[in-house]
Amino acid sequence: MTPNVAAAKAALSHLEIDENPRSVKAKSRDFFWYSPVLKGKLDHLEADFVVSPKSEAEVIEVLKVCYDHDCPVTTRGAGTGNYGQAMPLAGGCVMHMKNMAAVKAISPGRVTVEPGCLLKDLDAACNKSGQEIRMFSSTWATATVGGFIAGGSGGVGSVRWGSLRDLGNIIRLRVVTMEAEPRILEFRGEELARVSHAYGTNGIITELELPLTAAYDWVELIVGFDDFMESAQYANDLALEDGILLKLATPIEGPAPAKYFPRLAGRVGDRQSVVMLMVAPQSMDAFETFTARRGGASVIYRSDDCDWERGPGAVFEYGWNHTTLRALRVDPAITYLQVRYGAPDHMEKVAEIRRIFGEEVLQHLEVIRSNGRVHFAGLPLVRFTTEARLDEIVKIHEDLGCMIFNPHRYTLEEGGRQSVDDRQLAFKREADPKGLLNPGKMIAWDEPDHDYSGMYAYRGMRAAAE
Repeated sequence: MTPNVAAAKAALSHLEIDENPRSVKAKSRDFFWYSPVLKGKLDHLEADFVVSPKSEAEVIEVLKVCYDHDCPVTTRGAGTGNYGQAMPLAGGCVMHMKNMAAVKAISPGRVTVEPGCLLKDLDAACNKSGQEIRMFSSTWATATVGGFIAGGSGGVGSVRWGSLRDLGNIIRLRVVTMEAEPRILEFRGEELARVSHAYGTNGIITELELPLTAAYDWVELIVGFDDFMESAQYANDLALEDGILLKLATPIEGPAPAKYFPRLAGRVGDRQSVVMLMVAPQSMDAFETFTARRGGASVIYRSDDCDWERGPGAVFEYGWNHTTLRALRVDPAITYLQVRYGAPDHMEKVAEIRRIFGEEVLQHLEVIRSNGRVHFAGLPLVRFTTEARLDEIVKIHEDLGCMIFNPHRYTLEEGGRQSVDDRQLAFKREADPKGLLNPGKMIAWDEPDHDYSGMYAYRGMRAAAE
């Protein structure tokens, strides 16, 4: 196919089009630069133009026109992802969903919303009914709900509710296909896996229905420990207390808190590890009892009883990928991995990784639930030296039985389980027959025989010289 981008742009000129080189470049980027590997490979990429539809009808029009002219379409929200999910590898059109941000209906236990709604705005709307969303990314203030569902895997709330793709965490998705005559489809149950966490490679989400839970004025805490493994065990055991309701439990290994969190200066010891917590107010008596039973734990901060002249801010903004962001602001040589330390030996795996790497890989854990069991997601801070050493660190983790979701790769398969999701591939064949949706992100579509022995290189990626 030879894209006729100019013809597509001309046919869509009556919609909200952005051709300004500076803003087109900004809207073509996400947080891929967390990875020094991706920064070197993706930094030059940008779309030819940006279109911002105001309705599902305009989404359909964009997809139909771009289909007719073989123009690639990459959909994005706020661009807060870290894998290059929203980077237009082949140029073409970026479809920005900022104008489709309405909260359409709130009822007991559920909300219907358009994909461009910011997570903070969605939460605020739900709070008026005494409810809140179950989980959100640490970029809650800037990320969109559509981007979270299409590109995320979990977040603040996963200690209670598990991962986004776990049964019950999405009720319904409304999706538009990219065909000669785009169709509108609604997915529930088993069908949700076709498009959730698919980076917009096989359909465009235009409406979401998500479950809600009771809203609380969460008490935010920072608990300090002199020994990191004690902090990890503490967070693990606290999450196992069925009567204590948590929204966040984040152990971070010293000296990271003292080095990378300036607002904790003078509050955290140079080598001290911390656990960031969000505890429901009705659970605070039980939390205090639990903590009093443990040796070595000291409460450094609690939001309901703070005498700091300037507080630390929201504790969830020290967790998940905000930990990496804060470290990068202080030390540009820092990058990260995404690790799953599966139960029941997750504690032993963390201890072994610490023994092998020391401060080359500083631990940052998130307590999560999966199939009723508590274990760890890890987003460790890695001191980057070379790409070869980074690959070696990944392999050592995998050899120890730790699952790596590699943030230094831009494809669905390499950033996940390094295997084909047959449901997503089958739906792409049906819904995107020309392969124009976010091209280059699904290896199984482009090169089904790829053996994953090395990083996949999309042949259609726009060259830096263009």
